[in-house]
Amino acid sequence: MSTPRPLILGVTGASGLIYAVRTLRFMLQADYAVDLVASKSTYMVWQAEQSVRMPSDPTQQEQFWRQQAGVATGGTLNCHVWSDVGATIASGSFRTLGMLIIPCSMSTVGKLAACLSSDLLERAADVQLKEGRKLVLVPRETPFSLIHLRNLTTLAEAGARIVPAIPAWYHAPQTIEDLVDFVVARALDQLEIDCVPLNRWQGH
Repeated sequence: MSTPRPLILGVTGASGLIYAVRTLRFMLQADYAVDLVASKSTYMVWQAEQSVRMPSDPTQQEQFWRQQAGVATGGTLNCHVWSDVGATIASGSFRTLGMLIIPCSMSTVGKLAACLSSDLLERAADVQLKEGRKLVLVPRETPFSLIHLRNLTTLAEAGARIVPAIPAWYHAPQTIEDLVDFVVARALDQLEIDCVPLNRWQGH
């Protein structure tokens, strides 16, 4: 029996960690396998935005992310250290469902556009592109500079899907989570994963 292919979930130091937490919540609740890698700057963002210390040990990280997502059991979660460029997800021979980077910083966008891999997250993303697999980026920045736009265009031309963290209102959101979940759902749509409860547009 073959092992289910995991989705690689990349988390960068862009503001908006709630996007990653909600994504992980829905993926684990739907019993998906997830390989998670957070960039070095993510540690600082957790401290700055939530006054929370993210552990560096992979086993402790799994417990940490499950606690943040509110999912103690269900799915499979493997966490990787940002510096472990020898991890499974660094190789094209490791088969995946693709990769979602949420939120995605402009620093990460720039490095990926220039084909620079200075850590495991960037290497894993580069692997998805070279293997012709799905790579979805959720940039969390405003406004975009011309350089940002050119880098995003380069990645789109290389096959990446760009899903800016822009919510909608036609589904009658009532909470911040409703707005976040819309973006998460649309990002996962690009990977043909439908596990987020969403009042989709039904027409007039």
